[in-house]
Amino acid sequence: MRHPLDAAAAILAVVLAATLVPEPGRAQGQSQQIPLPRGGFKPPPLPAVKPYNAVAVTPPGPYSDPSFAAFRNQLADVARHKDRAGLAKLVAPNFFWMQDKDLADKHKPAVANLARAVDLDAKDGSGWAVLLGYASDPTAAPLPDHPGTICAPADPTIDADAFAALVKSTQTEPPDWGYPAHEGVEVRSAPKANAPVVEKLGLTLVRVLPDSAPPDDPAEPAFLHVATPSGKAGFVLMEAIAGLGGDEMCYVKDASGWKISGYFGGAAQ
Repeated sequence: MRHPLDAAAAILAVVLAATLVPEPGRAQGQSQQIPLPRGGFKPPPLPAVKPYNAVAVTPPGPYSDPSFAAFRNQLADVARHKDRAGLAKLVAPNFFWMQDKDLADKHKPAVANLARAVDLDAKDGSGWAVLLGYASDPTAAPLPDHPGTICAPADPTIDADAFAALVKSTQTEPPDWGYPAHEGVEVRSAPKANAPVVEKLGLTLVRVLPDSAPPDDPAEPAFLHVATPSGKAGFVLMEAIAGLGGDEMCYVKDASGWKISGYFGGAAQ
């Protein structure tokens, strides 16, 4: 979940309005359990992998302040060492945690609220991995109506109407799409670093297929199964594809340097 004036959120809102129709007979916000048929649940087949229109994307550039890069290096070191005391020094006292409202408990230390937002206490270490992911992202953009505050990752530039038409024509959903971090990302025939290259991606939206899965060996790099605009299917390094929308970390710079000032999204409450 991003802040309401976020560009990607606006794009997704246009697409959702153009493609999603509410189910008849179901009250808004009411969940309904569907009984499994005999033999287990069999999801409907995925839309076929076919050529689709190439919708141009302009990826965001790095945030220009050199001191922000130095701060990200500091945050990465803290995350790699799982240094909670060190992390506490990098969180602003007035840290906010926004979902539908500010969930930060102002009676608790700021780092405790950040820990809840990113699930820092997860046994698998995924919360620290989240922080490391933000530390590795050089992009950021100003938070509207909050002078001095920036949030990351920054959003790409996409034609919202073209994206809506693409989602409709491919019978997909907005979260099924991402974009290359740079031009020339290699698409391979198998989820292996030495597999033959079948195509290289341009700076356009790319469809991410839902059967993408982490590797059996954690030491192996993670790949996404994608469909290219030309209609080919292949595998791309996960780190080379950025998603649309999603959570954001926010930062503010004070006299002592950069601090983590807030988070949009996070663990369900």
